[in-house]
Amino acid sequence: MKKLLLGLMAATCISSAASAETITLAHGANPGNPRYLAANMFATLVNSCTEGKVDVKVAASATMGNDVEMLTSAAAGVINITANSQGAMSQIIPEIGAIGLPFLFSDLSTVWKVLDGEVGDMLDKRANEAGLKILGFWDNGIRHVSHVSKNVPKPADIKGMKIRTPPDAVTLSMFEALKASPAPLAFSELPTALQSGVFDGQENPLTNIYSSKIHKITPFITLTGHKYESTPIVAGLGWWESLGADVKSCVQSATDQAGWYQRGLSLEASTGLIATMKADGVTFAEIDDRQAFIDATAPTYDEYSKKFPALVKALRAASVK
Repeated sequence: MKKLLLGLMAATCISSAASAETITLAHGANPGNPRYLAANMFATLVNSCTEGKVDVKVAASATMGNDVEMLTSAAAGVINITANSQGAMSQIIPEIGAIGLPFLFSDLSTVWKVLDGEVGDMLDKRANEAGLKILGFWDNGIRHVSHVSKNVPKPADIKGMKIRTPPDAVTLSMFEALKASPAPLAFSELPTALQSGVFDGQENPLTNIYSSKIHKITPFITLTGHKYESTPIVAGLGWWESLGADVKSCVQSATDQAGWYQRGLSLEASTGLIATMKADGVTFAEIDDRQAFIDATAPTYDEYSKKFPALVKALRAASVK
């Protein structure tokens, strides 16, 4: 709550000091992360295509609160846009969690095509009902499990593991099905929790693990590829609808262009970081049997197929194209 109040106070100061041509974009990524770099590119692109008439103030590294707080601030008009997380947004729009159904996507190019099509439109319509506008989906990668003391190539290796997850019901359901002991925690608080022994490990894309130096604390990474998560770019719907057509077009174009830059960085990091992290002392392992993990997490599919049948059907159909 204290962090949220500080964020709201900071936003008030920004709002009162800046002109009406200022856009505030907030996110939780640290320097070097593709999300951080893309947000800065977005700011440059908006300034360019409005010929300097609109300035973007980027509030990075969770300075405006955690992801849920930033979404709340966007809906309330305190900030304009947030480069957020799928897990946090699923607390407001539960349907978005279905993107992360276990082992649904095996490569990034397929999931980008899905999110840029019918599925993305379905989720945006649902977000509108909550006062939010999804401008696009940047990438948050295919996720892997890291552990403080061992690799986990078999489902049985995860049994009893105290694992941090994002505040995402799908991820919690998946690791409960694997008989782990999952618990949600804000990403900004994760390093301290791992160092203090609250968790045995966590799961994230390699980019997040590396840019936050989590690999120094959990140097055993198993390339489970157990789920995908997006980075939804979310605006307050009221603010979005108040914009003129020219500014809307510019903001949307900047979102798309910065998004492809961010996706490219994520794709490169998904393979290139392995060698870098090995040199930094990380021990990598592959899973022994992908089908064994799929079978073990089948209850999560059953649960979401009942909750959101049309969306899960669309996701399954699109993921195999």
